[in-house]
Amino acid sequence: MNRFASLTRLLAITALAGAAALSAHAASAPGKDQSPKLVVVMVIDGLPNEQVLRYRDQFAKDGGLRRLLEQGAAFSNAHQAHGVTVTAVGHSAVLSGAYPYRHGIIGNNWLDADGKTVYCTEDQRYHYIDEETGAHDGTSPHKLRVDTLGDQLRYATGDRAKVVTVSGKDRGAILLAGKTGTAYMYMDKTGDFATSTFYMQSYPEWVQRFRAARPQDRFYGKSWNRLLPDAAYAGDAPYPEPTTTNPNRFPFIYHSESGAPDAKYYERLKVGPAVDQLTLEFARAAVEGENLGRNPAGVPDLLGISLSGHDYVNHAYGPESVMSHDHLQQLDRMIGSFFGYLDKRIGLDNVLVVLTADHGFANSPEFSQARHIDALRINPGTLVDALNADLEQSYGVAKLVKRAMLPEVYLDYEAIDKRGLSRSEVENRAARFLLAQPGIAQVFTRTQFENGGVQTTRLGVLMQRAWNRQLSGDLMVVPTAYSIYSSGTSGATHGNPYDYDTNVPVMIMGGRWIKPGAYGNYTEVVDIAPTLAHLLRVRPPAAAEGRVLTEALR
Repeated sequence: MNRFASLTRLLAITALAGAAALSAHAASAPGKDQSPKLVVVMVIDGLPNEQVLRYRDQFAKDGGLRRLLEQGAAFSNAHQAHGVTVTAVGHSAVLSGAYPYRHGIIGNNWLDADGKTVYCTEDQRYHYIDEETGAHDGTSPHKLRVDTLGDQLRYATGDRAKVVTVSGKDRGAILLAGKTGTAYMYMDKTGDFATSTFYMQSYPEWVQRFRAARPQDRFYGKSWNRLLPDAAYAGDAPYPEPTTTNPNRFPFIYHSESGAPDAKYYERLKVGPAVDQLTLEFARAAVEGENLGRNPAGVPDLLGISLSGHDYVNHAYGPESVMSHDHLQQLDRMIGSFFGYLDKRIGLDNVLVVLTADHGFANSPEFSQARHIDALRINPGTLVDALNADLEQSYGVAKLVKRAMLPEVYLDYEAIDKRGLSRSEVENRAARFLLAQPGIAQVFTRTQFENGGVQTTRLGVLMQRAWNRQLSGDLMVVPTAYSIYSSGTSGATHGNPYDYDTNVPVMIMGGRWIKPGAYGNYTEVVDIAPTLAHLLRVRPPAAAEGRVLTEALR
């Protein structure tokens, strides 16, 4: 069965298939004494599976990615199977097993009913502990409308299981932690890891010790140098022209203009391997401070780790760059070291590891153009202004587009109704105009989504899953393949329903539960939560629509 057939079949019968899979394998599920002591879920932000496959021969013999590929089940045809492939949406899928139309995280940001910007994890009822908190900083999972695997594990064990997550981004930690876990995130202005008053009122002693040691300051004046010989990078894109903010040359020196660690320095630590090294060090401190994997109640614990640096590097330089290539090699060695630590601390035969990504990445348009691909940078502001001008000419009403965060476009239905216009007619007029613009492949309207008018093509299915009736825009505008929404002139991004953005690694390692091998069957990131629920003998999250990956289970 081809990938699209699998996708549409899954959409139609997912509940029945999931129930059948759970029932068929209940008898063979591991007993309590066979359960993992620790489940580690790792998300590499912005890692397309293409990079794992392309650079795999250069991974270290004791590297983490090599170990996962050789000792785990590696799914090469795995996808973040929704149409808006950004960090918050992808992280929400990993442990909820749900799509955006159900879990409610439709983007990193969106607009509320008053047209105000909403950040996916903002919650002004809470603040960071001992850190400055902005109005839109991420402090709680309130906007996540569903539960997660960690919540089910906590429920099944009477809250005795511990669920701890850490990330270079607040949304990376909070959306993995679910409703009842504890999230820690990197602070851009201080380089510390912090949590919010949603989770606790003061830090435990182990966190206080970690913060007091200030490990982030040791990178000052140090360089990020290439790990491999020059010949290893021969196939990468040449350096783009340097700018003031992006020197685009190795070595990259971590510094600030002030001559000492400050907010600009801590911000710079994110674009490169330093933030990931700090994240893994904090994860080690959490394993020891919370005694993860050695739960006195004899129940499994869950550790979520989201490594953010790769996303920042890819945005700045593109996934085809020497910088991205080297960063992935650095990650391989870091993860390998972390696995070595877990082996000594807990024993890897007691640990179940999952590694995936929240989204892939498009190449920079200039790189695609050099390869004779019709890739464009589409200026969002220019496009929306042109659309508003066309609608005003057609209907005599100014600014019928209230605001846009492409691919979302929000129309002013109040003004449309006041003029006695047909909503669907205005939607269709807007769609026709947009489809005539360079770089636009498809436009979906609210009327289509609400009335079942979206065709069941792969593109249609992915965009339908990405659209939430209460939160999403009235138009969803999909660019042509390899084109991106960008007002700049350099760098790359993601967010579209094409394979380069959806195809991500899914690797599961745990010799007592997992059959190693390379699996080419169609798989989705939403399959992770049901699979882990099966192995942990807990109820799957309520909105999960994935399946148990029985082909990879012993």
